[in-house]
Amino acid sequence: MACERSPLLAHGIFSMVADNGDSRRGSSAAGDSSSKANPRTLNTFFGVIVPTILSMFSIIIFLRTGFVIGHAGLLYGLLMLGVAYFIISLTILSICAISTNGAVQGGGAYFMISRSLGPEFGGSIGLMFFLAKVCACGVYVLGLVEAILNIFGQDAAVGMAQGIRVLPQGYWFSVLYSSVLLLLCLVVCLVGAHIYAKASFITLIVVTVAVLSILISPLIVGPRHFNLTHMLDHNHTIIHGVYTGFNSSTLANNLGPGYSLDYSTNKMMSFSAVFAVLFTSCTGIMAGANMSGELKNPSVAIPKGTIIAVLYAFVVYVLLFLLLSSTCDRLFLINDYAVFQRINIWPPFVIVGVYCASLSAAMCSLIGASRILHALAVDQLFGLPLAPAAITSSSGNPWVSVLYTWVLVQCTLFAGQLNVIAELVTVFYLLAYAAVDLACLALEWASAPNFRPTFQLFSWHTCLLGMLSCLVMMFVINAVYSSASIVMLLLLLLFLHYRSPTSSWGYISQALIFHQVRKYLLMLDSRKDHVKFWRPQVLLMVSNPRSSCQLISFVNQLKKGGLFILGHVQLGDLDMLPTDPVQQHYNFWLSLVDKLDVKAFVDLTLSPSVRQGTQHLLRITGLGGMKPNTLVLGFYDNCYPEDYFLQEAAFCEGADKGSGSSAGFEGDHFGVDLPSLQAHFPPVRHTESPRFLQPDEYVGIISDAIKMGKNVCLARYFFQLPPEGKGTSAKYGDSSDMIDVWPSNLLSADGSGSFADVCSLFLLQMACILNMATRWRRARVRIFLCVEAESGDQGWLAKEERFRELLGKLRIRATIKIVAWDRVVRLLRGTDSTAPPVASEEFLSAVNSLLKEHSTSAAVRFLYLPRPPTNSGQSQQYLAQLDAVTQGLGPTLLIHGLTPVTCTEL
Repeated sequence: MACERSPLLAHGIFSMVADNGDSRRGSSAAGDSSSKANPRTLNTFFGVIVPTILSMFSIIIFLRTGFVIGHAGLLYGLLMLGVAYFIISLTILSICAISTNGAVQGGGAYFMISRSLGPEFGGSIGLMFFLAKVCACGVYVLGLVEAILNIFGQDAAVGMAQGIRVLPQGYWFSVLYSSVLLLLCLVVCLVGAHIYAKASFITLIVVTVAVLSILISPLIVGPRHFNLTHMLDHNHTIIHGVYTGFNSSTLANNLGPGYSLDYSTNKMMSFSAVFAVLFTSCTGIMAGANMSGELKNPSVAIPKGTIIAVLYAFVVYVLLFLLLSSTCDRLFLINDYAVFQRINIWPPFVIVGVYCASLSAAMCSLIGASRILHALAVDQLFGLPLAPAAITSSSGNPWVSVLYTWVLVQCTLFAGQLNVIAELVTVFYLLAYAAVDLACLALEWASAPNFRPTFQLFSWHTCLLGMLSCLVMMFVINAVYSSASIVMLLLLLLFLHYRSPTSSWGYISQALIFHQVRKYLLMLDSRKDHVKFWRPQVLLMVSNPRSSCQLISFVNQLKKGGLFILGHVQLGDLDMLPTDPVQQHYNFWLSLVDKLDVKAFVDLTLSPSVRQGTQHLLRITGLGGMKPNTLVLGFYDNCYPEDYFLQEAAFCEGADKGSGSSAGFEGDHFGVDLPSLQAHFPPVRHTESPRFLQPDEYVGIISDAIKMGKNVCLARYFFQLPPEGKGTSAKYGDSSDMIDVWPSNLLSADGSGSFADVCSLFLLQMACILNMATRWRRARVRIFLCVEAESGDQGWLAKEERFRELLGKLRIRATIKIVAWDRVVRLLRGTDSTAPPVASEEFLSAVNSLLKEHSTSAAVRFLYLPRPPTNSGQSQQYLAQLDAVTQGLGPTLLIHGLTPVTCTEL
């Protein structure tokens, strides 16, 4: 898209932890300079494995592993772990496939989703992923507060008897402590987020030492008994917990589930509630992908590092599950979150591990969420509300997006307890994982040649299974949260679809539509066409849309779900030109289609003459079974057209304001603003303008179309219809409006002889189709039958009766009007009955008067178009006759139909 001026082209996306230097990545020449300002320095271990393991361990491994085994038991705990890792494993396959399909820039998971699915899905899923990280940050901070109160809280009910009991406890105190810790994270993010990146490896060592101390403690520590005191209904309850060491009876007692009240929230636990808490330990699989902006080779590091980290975390969790179920009784596990601390050889190992893991995970989520928000703001997907989040400091730190994120995380802290928002975090993350699987699935189903990931251990089956697993588990965990999140996602999709942000990322919807359309076009066999399912497929030839907009909108109503193509012939010879001038015009015509809000294709051609160009379009326009069967032309007369662009507000200056365009970008969404659109189409013809089309060429076009078996419509006076474009309030087709049909050839002496030939029935069908259109549904159809009532032959009465019966069989609702035209016919036949009829000026004037007498009040008229003369020398006379008959009538469509279009059978 060479002419695109969207700010998304040279977007800037921050990575998760980089703030030193501008880490935005341009799409072209900016790439070199940005890479110098912020070089990619992280390898697979430090850039992917370390942050992924820290995120997956977080607070859950130290404070909720015993909670899971105590309520669910070993077997169900392993089942939950297996389900959780099965879901994330399928998602990891999708992440690996997308990340190895090209250069991954900063922005991680959001970058991959948005650049795979386009701005609408990418923006909505990106915002949901941002909210997931916000809630996850709240979970980690609340978990850290819980761990601190275990040691320093005045109430020893939830912790060990030993400790420095100086901190008062309660709901508001928990909110206060968590707010202070969050403020500390905010300061680090604002002052030096690079501190986190540099300290992550040390943090991993500390956490690993803590985990190792847990694993070796049962080999050293002997059996112990603990008294646990909890406050229930304002009463102190003492519970006896036992640590037995490795014991087969303890293992047998802990195999099955034993759901009971959670002492921190006083709620009854269930499979879904426990799974929601456990799954928060699996929400770190994208931590490595979020580091994409700092990785030396993200296409290799992301899949390799993520898989290694997940396998490592899975093995550690399985070992801890087996250890706890073999050494601690159920009451002990259920009633003490700090079980690892109690049974450790040296409790400070666990305490330091908890603090480091939770603080690291909270800071990681805060930094990652702020970078996602900054990427959304830079991409300008949500307009003004997020515009300030694009502001960065001189060092490149997006401090405004950090403040945005801090405020939202602060709101989640009012939940007070980790378990309260664990379900919400899980639902948001599952939705984000489902989106990643959907992105990979869409790319695979689209069969795009450029989707060639080097990681091959996936298929559309794994993508679909992963997406369905995430969606099902969402509703298993919490149907209310899941439904609300999906509704929120759909609303965001509609919002972004309404804003229609432009991007050079590519639209996966276009690839999928192309794939499906090609398949169905091959199935659309023209040999199987049947008259029962006929519909108009119109090629409307447009010379200058400035004078044809009302006609374009009218034909859009007339197509009835059929094919509608705007055709235009540019005069020229490709041999005399360096490049094809037609290609650069398509964007302007497509923008015009958008502006008029019509469902039409555009086909332009270059030809030495309009007639040859029209022949080309009639032959080659369309594809397969979708080919034009009807040609519509504007009427050839000597009146000078009016400029629609000067009449309609949508084409005036300032029409783009308030249309939802991105800040600093006016016009439509593909680089064509209003002044450019107006300047592209030349002014309408005036007295000094030469005509590019001569009468014989115009009539030749009609003859060519008839020879090709195409129906022909000539449209006159349609500039008199009220405008129908976007932003107009004019309406037509009210119950007082009429659609008049004259199914007889009024230029023939035998005009009253046939009311139901193929051409006449085609007129009726087109009028009926127009009457079915939304804006014409309330209009009434009138059919005028011209008869010679004064003649002695009363055969017309029988013809009229048969015609009424035919209308009944065709289910056409219309009022039949009988028009006596004996005087007009006499003017055509003259006094010499043996001479051939001659259409004199007097006769033509009489026909025009007849039409005006009966159809003056009609909104639109359908007239029978006689065949053009075979002798090109009579073209001027043919057009003069049509001009005289339709002079001053108002919107009129002269139709010559060749196609059988009606059927009385079921």
